[in-house]
Amino acid sequence: MALFETASFRRFRRRKAVRQNERSALAKSTQSDLSRLVRTSDPAVRKAFDVEMQSFSKLHARYLTEKENRKELDWNRIKSPSDKQVIPYSQLPQITGPEALSKLAVLKVNGGLGTSMGMSGAKSALEVKDGMTFLDLIVQQVEHLNTTHKVDVPLILMTSFNTHDDTLRIIKKYVSQRISITTFNQSRYPRIWKETLQPCPKHALDDKKHWYPPGHGDLYESLVHSGVLDRLLAEGKEYLFVSNSDNLGAVVDQRILQHMIDSDAEFLMEVTDKTKADVKGGTLIEYDSSMRLLEIAQVPPDHVDDFKSVRKFKIFNTNNLWINLKALKRIMNGGGMDLDIIVNPKMSENGQAVLQLETAAGGAIKHFNNAHGISVPRSRFLPVKSCSDLLLIRSDIYSLKNGRLDMSESRMFGSVPVIKLGDHFKKITDFQPRFKKIPNIIDLDHLTVTGDVHFGRGVTLRGTVIVVANEGQRIDIPDGCVLENRLVSGNLNMTEL
Repeated sequence: MALFETASFRRFRRRKAVRQNERSALAKSTQSDLSRLVRTSDPAVRKAFDVEMQSFSKLHARYLTEKENRKELDWNRIKSPSDKQVIPYSQLPQITGPEALSKLAVLKVNGGLGTSMGMSGAKSALEVKDGMTFLDLIVQQVEHLNTTHKVDVPLILMTSFNTHDDTLRIIKKYVSQRISITTFNQSRYPRIWKETLQPCPKHALDDKKHWYPPGHGDLYESLVHSGVLDRLLAEGKEYLFVSNSDNLGAVVDQRILQHMIDSDAEFLMEVTDKTKADVKGGTLIEYDSSMRLLEIAQVPPDHVDDFKSVRKFKIFNTNNLWINLKALKRIMNGGGMDLDIIVNPKMSENGQAVLQLETAAGGAIKHFNNAHGISVPRSRFLPVKSCSDLLLIRSDIYSLKNGRLDMSESRMFGSVPVIKLGDHFKKITDFQPRFKKIPNIIDLDHLTVTGDVHFGRGVTLRGTVIVVANEGQRIDIPDGCVLENRLVSGNLNMTEL
């Protein structure tokens, strides 16, 4: 028996040695490919491009190691955060003055194209309310903050190679306003072929389809490489509020900032209660006595339903993050962060499988001291990811004041209606012509629309409204029509619900 175990152990060691040799050879081959890419780059930007490729090389090598070891989270060691690890917003201190704002900077993640809504340019350039774009609203918010409190909170936009030029063009119109705007480009990483795990591009100037922005977890390295982190510290800024540019609820909150200062927290993550619409959102967990962000891509297949359950995981990450800049500098000088790798599978235009190795900004929580969550009201999470979201934002449920959205006092409930628009409304170019004017939905609970449906002016929707146009049919909701608890189908056949 002992001889059998010894022989078995030797075979195991040989197989492991073979895998290690294969991994080492693949890593060297990838490094060679990346060095060649650097040599093909424009000499004017070669140094910065080389830094990016070195960062990608480390990420790629770590991916190969983790893939070989197949190390998964031990589901039995996952715990829900304690009351001390997630603080209710209601327990935060009241504000007595604006002094803390002088140490704050605001950063918006602005690298998205809005492809889910059929857009090809920077998503932040989309008009979302009263003719104003995401960027217009963000600038108004920060400018109002500065004017009201006589402070100088700078706005920083982290763009991607997909949105950088659009963003630079757009922000020119803000030069005369009371706000300092800085832009910097996040990294550009090469996609890798799924079969060979080797980089797709052969030249630094290869088509955009071979490259990708590696998720908002790239924020930390890009802040360092761009010089923005050092500049903020030199200007006396100590805290950074980070959020997605398409989250219209993510405005500066002085109570959260003051809590960060009072509690000596180096990192805060805003979380909010999970609903059925948020089951895929990342959540905060306790793992091996530390706070961790758990994303659905990291969940073992047989535990995906557990992850989506509201019973076990009651909160999710809004991606509104508060970061101590001095602590960030210390961590990056000490070797940086090993953020959990999220493997994002894609298909190339010619049908070949490729992979994007990405990271999430919230994953950094495990690297900071006294990091914890803040359970915030749902109003601080108001993203626009689809045309259904856009209909809600453009409706009479919300009004604009100094760049921020306020829910109408006429709305009887604090929650917003559920809106589900079908494929005919999926793209922004299809969505807009279908409404002569956005309907009045102040008393709406639920709206489902499928098929070729058009809305006239002055339409009012109340309660539960379902409109279904079958294949080959078209439904026109006439001007001034009031639909309350109605199912509309066929040629304006109405059934009371």
